[in-house]
Amino acid sequence: IIYKREITITIISSLFLLRRSRHFVVSSSHYYHRYSNTMATTILTSDVLKKQNAETTNAIIDAFQDNERFLLLSKNEGDLTRSRDEEDDNKLQKGIDYAKNKGVLDPNYVPQPYKEIDVLGKTPNHVADEILNDIFKKENDQEESSVIVLCGLSGTGKGTTVAQLRKRMEEDHGKKVVTWSNGNIFRSVTLLAKTWSEQNSAGLDDALSKENLESFMNMLEFGTFKDKFDTRINGLGYDMLVSEVQNTELKSTKVSKNIPTVAEVTQGEVIQFAANAITTMGSDKDVMVLLEGREQTVNYVRTPHRFTLTLSDETLIGKRRAAQRVMASVEDSDKDNIMAAVETTLEKLTKDL
Repeated sequence: IIYKREITITIISSLFLLRRSRHFVVSSSHYYHRYSNTMATTILTSDVLKKQNAETTNAIIDAFQDNERFLLLSKNEGDLTRSRDEEDDNKLQKGIDYAKNKGVLDPNYVPQPYKEIDVLGKTPNHVADEILNDIFKKENDQEESSVIVLCGLSGTGKGTTVAQLRKRMEEDHGKKVVTWSNGNIFRSVTLLAKTWSEQNSAGLDDALSKENLESFMNMLEFGTFKDKFDTRINGLGYDMLVSEVQNTELKSTKVSKNIPTVAEVTQGEVIQFAANAITTMGSDKDVMVLLEGREQTVNYVRTPHRFTLTLSDETLIGKRRAAQRVMASVEDSDKDNIMAAVETTLEKLTKDL
C-alpha cells in the first residue's frame, strides 16, 4: 500500500551553505580522495555484527558471497524486493493517473531532470560527498535551492544516505534536523473522511467525493505552530496538531483500517499538500529540505538538486536484504562461533525456500 511508503523529509539547517559553501567544497573534495572507488573489506566479527549497520551487511556479503544458502536467500530477497517495488509503482501510478483525470494534478507536467549516482562500491560517506559537492557547485553557479530530492529503488541505500547526511549535519555542523511524514497526511484525511461519514450516517465512499476531499484538504494547514513546523487539523470538531496526535488519534482503529481506501483516491491531494509544505519550509533560507521518496511523487517538487541512487550490480540489492535479515536473526554472536552462528541462521532462513 502506497501510504506505507512514507515520504520522509529531513529539514537541515543550512546557514553553512550560504556562508561557507566554497570552504566546504574544498574540505569535502579532500575527504572524497581519502576513499577508493570500492569499499575496503571488513572482517565479520562479533563486534561488527553488533553494529547492525552498513558495515555489518558488507562484512556478511564479503564472508558469504560464495555460500550456496546465502546466494539462495539473496536471490529470493532480490526477487521479492523487485516484485514489491513493481507492485507499489503500479498502485502509485494508478493513484496519480486518477488524480490527473479528475484535474487535481497537471497531466502535462514535466519534472526536472535527475542526476544518477551509482552507489556500487561506495561508502555512505562517499555518496553523501557526491551529493553535497554537486549542490555546492550548483549554488556557486547561481542555481540556488533549499530543497534536495533523493530517489532510488529499494536496496540502493536511500535510508542509509539520509541517515548519513543527517549525521554529518548534526555532528559536523551542529545543525538542527526535523523529519516529516506524508503518511500522517493520509491519516489526517482518513480521520476527517471517516468522521464525516459518521456525522452524516453515510458510507466512506460517499465521503470521498471530489468536493468533500477539497473540503478536507482545506481543513489541513501546514505552518509554524508552537515554534516548529507542524500540520494543524481544524474542522469537523477537531482542532489539533498532527505532532501531538500522530501516535493516538491518527493510529486509532477507525483510521488504520480505512487508510487503504482513502490513500487510493487521495494521491494527488497529498502530493500537492506536501509540495506546498516543502515550498513553505524551503522559503526559509536558514533551512535545507531533504526529500526522499518515489519519483512519481517527488517529481512535483521543484528544485535543481535531484538525485537518483542506482546500483549497477542489481544482485547486490538481494544480497543486502539477505545480509540484513541474517544480522537481525543471528542468536549467538560469541566471538569464537560467529561464522557458525551465521551458517546456522542461513540454514533456518532458507529452510523453506
